[in-house]
Formats: sequence, structure tokens, C-alpha cells
Amino acid sequence: MSDAHTEPSANTDPDATAAVASALATAPFVRLYGHVDGDALAAVGLVAVALRDRDIPFQIQFSTDPCGAVDERLAGDNADTNGLDADGDTDADAAADSRSLVVSRGQRGSADCAIPPHGDGRPASIVAAELSRELGVEPDPLLVLAGVIASGSIPGTDASGSLLERAEQRGLVSRRPGVALATADPADGLAHSTLLAAPFSGDSTAAATLVDDVNWAASDEGHRRLASLVAVETVTADGASPGAADEIETALRPYATPNGPFETLGGYADVLSVCAREAPGLAVSVALGADCVDEALSVWRSHAVAAHDALASATTGRYDGVFVCRIRTDRPAIVPTVVRLASAFRSPEPVTLVVTADALDGERHAAVHAADPCALDTAAERVATEFDGEYGGTPSAATLRVSVDDSTLIAAVREAL
Repeated sequence: MSDAHTEPSANTDPDATAAVASALATAPFVRLYGHVDGDALAAVGLVAVALRDRDIPFQIQFSTDPCGAVDERLAGDNADTNGLDADGDTDADAAADSRSLVVSRGQRGSADCAIPPHGDGRPASIVAAELSRELGVEPDPLLVLAGVIASGSIPGTDASGSLLERAEQRGLVSRRPGVALATADPADGLAHSTLLAAPFSGDSTAAATLVDDVNWAASDEGHRRLASLVAVETVTADGASPGAADEIETALRPYATPNGPFETLGGYADVLSVCAREAPGLAVSVALGADCVDEALSVWRSHAVAAHDALASATTGRYDGVFVCRIRTDRPAIVPTVVRLASAFRSPEPVTLVVTADALDGERHAAVHAADPCALDTAAERVATEFDGEYGGTPSAATLRVSVDDSTLIAAVREAL
């Protein structure tokens, strides 16, 4: 869950995807650089499957700044691989003559190709599905639709309508009452979901009590009762923002996936988004269909507990247009999750900033999220440049890593905005 969308961008170029496909189809080796978010991860997985089916060797690298990783390689530096996966055999000459593809809704840098194309507001997973078809490989509809949800969009919008319709006709998805969860066990799914923030979030015992309170059963009526109570708990939680009621709606009436790796499309998106941050190599394996769902769920549970604990204990402050949360954690990977949850369910301001109260290995981590795109990646770049730090992200969600105190960082981000 990243940027939010409603309709495809008017700047969509129907020939752009075909041009990328042509470049990749003739490449002896392809380097895929993905941003660490669920949508980009789904998109990289779709492209990787297509390349594998075409017997085109490839290598995958995820980072908060994929364009920076491309530039480092071109400069001859050794980039941080942060979740590297490779497929196919190649030789040094082929690798040297490789094509690079950046998958991100942020900046493009020096890459040979990028999806989505500049000005295309669709989820990366939708564009990757088009690219896969251009390469002659039918994309996995569940992975595409999970990517759509991970992008902050809704199945059926952002050019995903025909794909959703075909998936429903084939019985791959079916809409039902209830909550979008990753697991069949509702208590487990609710406790560890990062699609919502409620009093039971991160607490398995509290989630189990809530499920017992509605006498839940695996039926439409049982799902309805559970969804109603979850909605009430979410919007009446201490510190819940006025927008929480709208946000929780996106986690209700899910698309079940009878034969999918996770219980619902929303749950699939949730796990992809978490694993993209914590273990991108594992997430790629999930996207490629490897038998590692249990391992991915274990990462998801651990991440969710840490993120919800950090949000619940955050020290908050409200500035003109910016809601700030200082959190204590030794897991920087949770910071983007915390800022997304805070933005959706706690923030009364259009922009939310989360910073670590304590430095980790001498660096302070931060993430900023906006309800609507507002060039956050550009603002993060300014701050990172000022303090010789690192940044990455998209117009609606960005991350920072700098060696300054939290007050200085907060002031710098506010000024950059």
C-alpha cells in the first residue's frame, strides 16, 4: 500500500510498454531494479516470470533508491543488493551488455527502461502485466491484482477492470463479506494485518477475544458480524483520525482467493508489502510461485507486531500541515509501514512524518507519507542532499536516512515540503 489512485493517467502512452518489451526481448541479460514496496515487487515478479519463460537471464535488486543503484553500477561501484535474486546462466560479456529496467513510481535516473513510464499514474503491476503480454506471457492475475491493492488502488480501477472481470469469470477471485486477511484464521489475520490499525492490532489475544465476541463462523453472516465489529473498533480507537472510517472501507468486502497463496487479495498485498521491506528476496520467491508461504507469513507476523507496537507508543505532534510521530524501534524496515498506518488511521494532517527517536547505527530513519501525491520524493532528496544522507520513494511516500537529531530532521522535512 503506497500511493492512492482512482483513474489511469491521461498521459498513458500505449506505445511505451511495447518499446520496453522490444528492448528486453533482444537483451542478452536484464537487470531489474525495484523499489521496496508491494506494487513494485509484484511488478518485478511479473516481469521476471516473463523473462524466465523467454529464457532471458536476469538479475533482481531491490532498494529504497533503485535509480541510485543503477547509477552506482554504471559508475563501477558495488551496490547494496538488499534482497538479490538471479535466474539463468550468463557470461561476463552478456552481463556487460545488459539492459536495466527500473520498476518504481518514483524517479527514473540512468536506467535504460522504466515502468510505469514517466507520467503514467497506473500501478506498476498493471504496466508490468501489459509488458508480460507484449513478451508473449500471460500474467498471473492474482499477483497483478495484489499489486494493484499494494499500490493503494482498488481492484477494478486504474485499468484493472478487465483483469478483475476475467479473474472472477475463471473463479480465481470472488467478493464476499468480511475483512481482507492473509490467513484463514481470523484472529491471526486481524492481529497481524497492516491494512488497519485498531486496539487489537499486534495483539493475538485481543484479536482472538474479538473473534469470540461475534461468535464467528466461516459463513457470510459470520464474516459480516466480524467486519462490522472491526470497523467500529477501528474508527473508535483512541487517536483515530476522521479519515479512519473511509480507510477501513478498503479493508472490507474482500476478494477471496480460493486457490491463491493467501486468503484474500488484500492479504496477499499485505504480505507482499511487508516482505518487500523486510525480505525482498523471499518476497520475489513468493511472487515467482515458490513454496515459501509459511516463511513469508512468519516475516509478516513479526513485522506487524513491531509496527503496531511502535505506532501505539509513538509520541506525536501536530504542525501546520504535518503530523509527526516519533517512534522507538530497532527495526528500520517498519518505519514505512508505521507512517502508512499513521497517515491512514491517525493523522489529521495531509502529510505524515515518522522519525526514529533514537539513531540506529549512527543514523536516524524517517518516512513521510501523503494522502495525495505532492512530490515527497523530491522533498526527501533535498533533505538527504543537505545532510549527506540517503533517500528514496515516490511522490506520495518517501524514506530518509540521515545522521542528524530528530528535531533537526523534522524541521528540515517541513521546510522542504
